[in-house]
Amino acid sequence: MADNNESKTSEYPEITSGPGSDLRIGDPIDSRKSTEPPQPVIVKQGGGAMRGLFWLVAAIGLVVALVLGAKTIGLFPGLKNPFAQEQTDRSGPALLKSVQDLNQFVAAEGNFQVIVDVQKDRKYIPDFLLNERILFVAAGSVEVYVDFSAIGQGAVKESDDRRSAEINLPAPQLRPVRIDNDKSYVYSEERGVFNRIGDAFSSDPNRLQEVYKLSEQKIGDAAKDAGLQKRAEDNTRKMLQQFLTALGYTSVTVNFPAG
Repeated sequence: MADNNESKTSEYPEITSGPGSDLRIGDPIDSRKSTEPPQPVIVKQGGGAMRGLFWLVAAIGLVVALVLGAKTIGLFPGLKNPFAQEQTDRSGPALLKSVQDLNQFVAAEGNFQVIVDVQKDRKYIPDFLLNERILFVAAGSVEVYVDFSAIGQGAVKESDDRRSAEINLPAPQLRPVRIDNDKSYVYSEERGVFNRIGDAFSSDPNRLQEVYKLSEQKIGDAAKDAGLQKRAEDNTRKMLQQFLTALGYTSVTVNFPAG
């Protein structure tokens, strides 16, 4: 029989615990003692500036949308749009160049509208590459006047009893065509690829000047064929007869040069 005082054997090492021991019951046993200090854990945080910029832009966009939305639906009638477009006029004052006395009677006026269709292209080159075509609707007017300052000596003849008068006047004249910019507009415009590329590098502020000149020419030609001069003669004759009749003349004759 074995002695009770004899040490007992065990398959597992004996674990002791006490004040001087770092082990506790239930802790895993690691025979290797690490001598290296613990390494700090580095957590990288990227994109902070971009996120801040994104939220700033989003906040500004939200404010703009709220202001414009409230202005559109009339939520705040007295609210002025802080993002409204402003126009600044830095033009100088108008300078008086000359003064001219006019002794002219405007006897008739014609109002015209013409559609100008101008195209510039190159032979053997497709229009989508090199082409300029503009469709312009021009509105303008032409006045017809009689120049009383051109009446020479002996143009007015009066009878001895001052009851009748005969007046010889110059032929009515057409004034230059006046284009109405408020009623004139570009209806359509076509430009080729090369023309648009050229516009990106240079601009022509007088590009429509040729179209305006052509419009004035066409309206002027139409005014000559519209019978405005004959109408001006009739209106001038009627005006002088009414005026001189009121002064006591019983017979007033107004002559114009034969057409």
